[in-house]
Amino acid sequence: MIQKQQSMVFSPFMGIYDLVIPKDHLLRKINELVDFSFVYEELKDKYCHDNGRTAIDPICMFKYLLLKSIYDLSDEDLVERSGYDMAFKYFLDMAPEEEVIDSSSLSKFRKQRLEDINLLDLLINKTVEIAIEKGVIKSKTIIVDSTHTKSRYNPQSPKEILEARAKKLRKAVYSVDESLKSKFPNKNTTDQLEDELAYCQQLIEVIESEETICTYPKVKEPLNLLKETVSDDLEHLATIQSSNDEDAKLGYKSADTSFFGYKTHLALSEERIITAAVLTTGEKNDGKQLQTLIEKSKTAGMEVKTVIGDTAYSEKANIDYTKENNIELISKLHPNITHGYRKRENEFEFNKDAGMYVCKAGHLAIKKRKTYTKKEELGKNTVYTYYFDIEKCKQCPFREGCYKEGSKTKSYSVSILSGEHLEQVKFQESDYFKEKSKERYKIEAKNSELKNRHGYKNAKSSGLFGMEIQSATTIFTVNLKRIIKLMNP
Repeated sequence: MIQKQQSMVFSPFMGIYDLVIPKDHLLRKINELVDFSFVYEELKDKYCHDNGRTAIDPICMFKYLLLKSIYDLSDEDLVERSGYDMAFKYFLDMAPEEEVIDSSSLSKFRKQRLEDINLLDLLINKTVEIAIEKGVIKSKTIIVDSTHTKSRYNPQSPKEILEARAKKLRKAVYSVDESLKSKFPNKNTTDQLEDELAYCQQLIEVIESEETICTYPKVKEPLNLLKETVSDDLEHLATIQSSNDEDAKLGYKSADTSFFGYKTHLALSEERIITAAVLTTGEKNDGKQLQTLIEKSKTAGMEVKTVIGDTAYSEKANIDYTKENNIELISKLHPNITHGYRKRENEFEFNKDAGMYVCKAGHLAIKKRKTYTKKEELGKNTVYTYYFDIEKCKQCPFREGCYKEGSKTKSYSVSILSGEHLEQVKFQESDYFKEKSKERYKIEAKNSELKNRHGYKNAKSSGLFGMEIQSATTIFTVNLKRIIKLMNP
């Protein structure tokens, strides 16, 4: 049963917050800036209103997730700190003497209450609404780009991750008391994930039975991390047995550099507020997300008159779309993607970082060749032919209708029309275009902030659902921090 949390908590000790929490503390400013009642309204249908035990207030649970994002803590370490950190308790609207939740409640909240909620758009729209209300967003320009997040299991398998974290935990214990080595279970010697999970569970039980050892911070942190990993993998064992991370895909940062994971496609205002985001698997093309980013930014309340992006966004469909909607597109033309004629567009996408096409299975072309043809009705054409690894094609699950059995090569050709998009070519030579292009550094800096300050380099759980929660809470956090900074220069 759900019950609205009272806006005022009655306790004789509430005055301690005014004494120990500075007026300019980030959590105090966030509490003052945001009316979190929108969380209750969004999640109320996920709870029973007239039966059962009273549930933990959803606003409080949501704030726990924000704290996890802001301070990059495991569930157990987060709850433990919430028990003694007065700033945390103040942010959670708890009395100083009030008991904190059990850490297992956070996992249940994520999986049972946030399912089927479009959390990413909800939280971004809320911050944009606040920014517009406070007069922070004044521009009509968005800057677009993507940033990649490596899978939790990149480049290791779930079993290898468990092995590494178990090893780190053992080392921490040995540094305190090496004699415990004799009590530890025998290491797993099989290749089975189930056996490694069983070993890790036994290791955890032995260490937790030694209460003194568990009080050492150098032991407690790797212990909690291993426990959280084991808990997550037990629930997703059926999924991850067949793949390191079933939702994650191989993407390319260059022709020689790849990653296994996800992409977050972002739109950023000139004031550096994220106005829209699209979460995809790693192999997706950046340019294909532009129209969605623009429409989402508009839905959030942003007026869009100009879009700034790199060459990935200058494909023909985007030029036509922005022209139809009276939007300036500050994106240089790239001859490999502003093509005139291309067959099977849904099966082959251009990766601007690698400068190659990627097939439906996610395989990158290994080389390309440039040739010229001349057709009477078209004039002189430039044709780029991209060649794929034939050995991969032979084993590919999508080879039917794509690869002809017995063929010695597999190629894909793109015809580039000379003289296409002359209007855009003229525009990109203007001083205005060149000056606006300089604004792109802002989104690169924002990507760096997401990764280096808020742990966005690596996924904290398996699957797109877990990645969406991480994306939503992280972007919500960085947007609020930016709004606070702009309001208090």
